[in-house]
Amino acid sequence: MPSWTSVPPGVVELFATVDGCRVRYLRSGSGPALVLLHGLLGYSFSWRFTIPALADVATSYAPDLPGTGYSDVPRDPDCTLRAMAERVLKFVDAVGLKSYDLLGTSHGGAVAQMVAALSVENKDLRLKRLILVAPVNPYSARGRWLAPAIGSSLGAFVFRRTVVRWRRLDRYWLKRAFGDPHRIPPDSLEGYRAPILERDGFEHGLRIVRTWRQTLDELEMALPKIAHIPTFLMWGTADGAVYSTSAENLVQNFHDCRLTTFPGAGHLPYEEVPEDFNRALVTFLRGQPPNPDADP
Repeated sequence: MPSWTSVPPGVVELFATVDGCRVRYLRSGSGPALVLLHGLLGYSFSWRFTIPALADVATSYAPDLPGTGYSDVPRDPDCTLRAMAERVLKFVDAVGLKSYDLLGTSHGGAVAQMVAALSVENKDLRLKRLILVAPVNPYSARGRWLAPAIGSSLGAFVFRRTVVRWRRLDRYWLKRAFGDPHRIPPDSLEGYRAPILERDGFEHGLRIVRTWRQTLDELEMALPKIAHIPTFLMWGTADGAVYSTSAENLVQNFHDCRLTTFPGAGHLPYEEVPEDFNRALVTFLRGQPPNPDADP
């Protein structure tokens, strides 16, 4: 396994079985359980700056969701939002969590919202709080047309002939995820690229994208069910993937919701401004009031 996927000190690499699928996950720290869900084409690598900062406040569980990173591809390639959320709940069962907070970013944020909705439907009280980082949601206009276009037959054909084959485009796409490309960590490009190229992760990503409109419709129906769950929203103001303007609608959906923004940061604040991101996250997990000097 390449050096950029090596496990740092204090972090344990483990495996769980979910529906016959071998799921890799990282565990670290002590305290209440926190499950971290990465975004589309990401994996547990996304949390390499976050997990060490949480060591004293949470026990982190960061899975490579089935079909991503170094986990197996599910036997049933159902990539609807509900199916992915059900796999997360089965992961929670597999690692034996009695209660947990749930953090999801981007598409992982959509999955987290559906996990919450399924928990409510099933009267499963283990989920205590939601942390959503630039989550896919019904109120960001970009997702309504871009993802379905890529997931169409023509879009998938073009995607396979360009993004999948032309490695020189990788840095371009990574730059678009950052508000300031100069803040891209030096290990990001190779770290994200490795499992995708080794394990054909693009195809799994296309399966997810094909369900995008259905995902947004499911989220719209799920949101009222989870309005009572304490929620923390985190967003970069320069996010070009999921617009930060959609945060206002999400805030209004929840009875107890806090929003923290990161000025000038893009879609991956946990990589672009990790110190600010970690400080805000730790403050929330500890149940402390937000910094009065921080953005509302």
